[in-house]
Amino acid sequence: MKEILHVLPENIRNLILKLPQSILNEMEEIRLRVNRPVEVRTHHDYITVPSKETPFVFKEKDCSLMLSLLSQHSVYRLEEELKRGYITIQGGHRVGLAGRVVIEKGDVKGIRDISSFNIRVARQKFGVAQPYLSQLQQRRSWCHTLIVGPPKSGKTTLLRDLAREITIGVRALRMEAKNVGIIDERSEIAGSVKGIPQHDFGVKVDILDSCPKAAGLMMMIRSMSPEVIVVDEIGSKEDGEAIMEAVHAGVTIFASVHGENLEDVKGRPTIAHLIEQGFFQRVIELNTQSRKGIVRKLTYNKKTSGVI
Repeated sequence: MKEILHVLPENIRNLILKLPQSILNEMEEIRLRVNRPVEVRTHHDYITVPSKETPFVFKEKDCSLMLSLLSQHSVYRLEEELKRGYITIQGGHRVGLAGRVVIEKGDVKGIRDISSFNIRVARQKFGVAQPYLSQLQQRRSWCHTLIVGPPKSGKTTLLRDLAREITIGVRALRMEAKNVGIIDERSEIAGSVKGIPQHDFGVKVDILDSCPKAAGLMMMIRSMSPEVIVVDEIGSKEDGEAIMEAVHAGVTIFASVHGENLEDVKGRPTIAHLIEQGFFQRVIELNTQSRKGIVRKLTYNKKTSGVI
């Protein structure tokens, strides 16, 4: 939390610190928009700061000061981050940005006249993977696993904890620590700053930060010889082709995808093809309200070309 307070203008910092501890403990986002009230989001609600009756309005001067604090008083240092639309700060917290987008020859070159910030609070939750571990292995080998869930259901949190468990090994299941490669396109799984993960993993982890998933999968296999690869929010044709290559290379895949349930994501050609060809052996379907899930064992039936 101290890392977030460090990049907030003092007046907003003081308002946040005055919130009840219960809200601070559950805080997931801080929304700052020019000429709009400051909002804090928990899993259950949006809260206007300091209150709906007397909201604090985020002004242009606050916006300028915040950008200065984020860039350590040199916006040029954020050139690459501004192309991506977010900045990862110490602690693994991510600050999303919105404003006037600069386009050159069809490519995004950056964001100017920034008017909105979305600070996403990174909290590593230890143990959330525990209920699933025994179901995600078979004969002391990890199964190719797909995590399905809508936004805010905890997909990345679960994926992160699974990566941690795999890198340290699970003694109760007699599962030894594995070399894990994380393809972290949006710096959310490991929350890396200058290539160094801000979240805790075992010693057997290698991370490609801010790297496109499809390219990262191949780079990781060629350069780091992982036994398991973890990747978030797959979906494109290129992602699917790279996952197939990785599986054929003998690497176990743990991936996530947006969707209400398995039937929902099977409507997407790339995911449907991976499932029908038997690449994924397990699916965890997460629930938004409870942030808990059920494990489905997938068995490819060649006679019916279906999943049973």
